[in-house]
Amino acid sequence: MIPICRPAFAAICMLFVATGAAPQSPTVTIELEGGPVWQSYNDVEIPNDGSATRFSLSDLAGSGAWVGTRTYLTWNPTERHSLRLLVAPFSLTETGVPDRSVRFAGTNYVAEDPVQATYKFNSYRLTYRYRFHSSGRTAAWIGFTGKIRDAEIALTQGDLSSTKEDLGFVPLLHLSGEWRVAPRWSLGLDIDALAGGPGRAEDAALKVGFDLGDRWTVRGGYRTVEGGADVEDVYAFAWLHYAVASVTWRL
Repeated sequence: MIPICRPAFAAICMLFVATGAAPQSPTVTIELEGGPVWQSYNDVEIPNDGSATRFSLSDLAGSGAWVGTRTYLTWNPTERHSLRLLVAPFSLTETGVPDRSVRFAGTNYVAEDPVQATYKFNSYRLTYRYRFHSSGRTAAWIGFTGKIRDAEIALTQGDLSSTKEDLGFVPLLHLSGEWRVAPRWSLGLDIDALAGGPGRAEDAALKVGFDLGDRWTVRGGYRTVEGGADVEDVYAFAWLHYAVASVTWRL
């Protein structure tokens, strides 16, 4: 996880467990989330063997904002066990002018001539989680997530174009919690993350929720997605920031 975020997330997790659970979980919930997305960095070198240029896709495409959306479908077969499906597409296409020549995926792109950059990172996940803590005002879950990553980076300059696609499986750890701060207000933390070896991945959100009734909740907050891989075929690390709003329907 991003080093600066670890202390804050750890403190919030301890708060969820220490304070005194959530009401009975509904059988099925659907959450629709969306909002603007910015990028702090997006560094790329393909292939990662010294024959290509390491360049900043964020310098070329800009910092944003773009639109990010995601959909959660959660099924709770019992009080403590749940399965959650996530569909989270994201892509951007922008045109910029590189200040130096770039060699990417076997193609040379000259400086001072417009280049169209495309970045796609679609995420599909299935999470199993177990509610290990439950009291009058708080609940906490732990589990694991299987993630399918559908990624693509492409450059185009005039008649020249090259692309790198990547479809793969990533295992992640899951941790989430909810604190009922008032009868209709809640604070929720949700993390899928794993680091080690040639890469890392973190997706963490902190959202405030307000219950509109027994079946509807609206939420708003901040989400951060960071990670990438450093292997022979590709070096790619990006950090995205989301200002999110969502609506949840409980069946």
